[in-house]
Amino acid sequence: MNEQLLDINGVTICTESFGDKKNPAILLIMGAQSSMIWWEEEFCKRIADAGRFVIRYDNRDVGRSTTYEVGKPEYTFEDMADDAIGVLDAYGVEQAHIVGMSMGGMLTQIISLRHPSRVLSISLIATSNFSPELPPMKQKVIDYFIDNEEIDWTNKQSVIDFNVGKWKVIAGTKYVFDEERIHHLAEEEWNKSNNIASLNNHGFVSGGEEYLTKTSEINVPALVIHGTEDPIIPFEHGQLLAHTIPNATLLTLEGTGHELHYDDWDMIIEGIINHTSHS
Repeated sequence: MNEQLLDINGVTICTESFGDKKNPAILLIMGAQSSMIWWEEEFCKRIADAGRFVIRYDNRDVGRSTTYEVGKPEYTFEDMADDAIGVLDAYGVEQAHIVGMSMGGMLTQIISLRHPSRVLSISLIATSNFSPELPPMKQKVIDYFIDNEEIDWTNKQSVIDFNVGKWKVIAGTKYVFDEERIHHLAEEEWNKSNNIASLNNHGFVSGGEEYLTKTSEINVPALVIHGTEDPIIPFEHGQLLAHTIPNATLLTLEGTGHELHYDDWDMIIEGIINHTSHS
C-alpha cells in the first residue's frame, strides 16, 4: 500500500495502490459522501493477492482530495468520471477493470460510455442508471437524514455517531451490524479528511444524464452486484441494470443492504476475480 497525492485535471486526488503493477489493474470508485477507506484495506489486499493491481482513491470533496465550499461544488459527474481516467493515467495504466459502488457505480457507467477504450470490464455494486420507473429510496433513510440535518460537522464525535447511524440504517438484516468496525472506519475517515463537511457536496453535483440514458450501449463485460434489502437503491435497480446492459451478469446478495459487509466479501471478491479473469 502506498498513498499518493496526484495533480489531476487541476485538482488534487488522493490515491493508494495495492499489489504488483504488472498485474491487471482494478480501479475502485466509492459512493457518495464516502472516502476510499470504505474500500477496506483487507478487501483491497485480498483482491491484490489474487493477482490484481488495485487502486482506490478519494473522489473530490472527500478524504484528502480537493474540497469545495459546502453547497458549491464546482464540478459535474462527468468531471468526476474524467478524474478516474486521470488516476489511471498517473499510474501508467492503459486499460483497467472498473469497480464502482453506488455513486461510484454511476460514474463507472459514465466512464464505460465516455472512455470505452480505457475499460476492460465493469463491476457495478449497489447502483443504478436511475430510470424513472424504478422504486425510490426507502422512507427510513430519508427520515434519518432529515433528523440529522443540524449535525455539527466540526465535532468529531457527532460526525462519527452520524456515520455509524447512517450505516446502521442502510444495512440489511442478514448479518449482525458490526458497530465497532464501522465506528473504527468512521473515525479513520474523520482523521483522513481535509474538510469532512464537504462530503455533503456530492448531493449537489449534477450531470451524467446523457450517459445514464444510454446504458444499453455499454459494450464491455458487466457484473452487477446488488443486495435484496438495499434501502437506498432498491434491488429492482440492480435487476434492471443487469437486464439493460448487454450480456450482464447479476450477482444477488440475499438479505444485504447498501453495504460491503465483511461476511459478503468472499462472494463479492470471488465474483470480481472471476469477472476480471475473462476480459
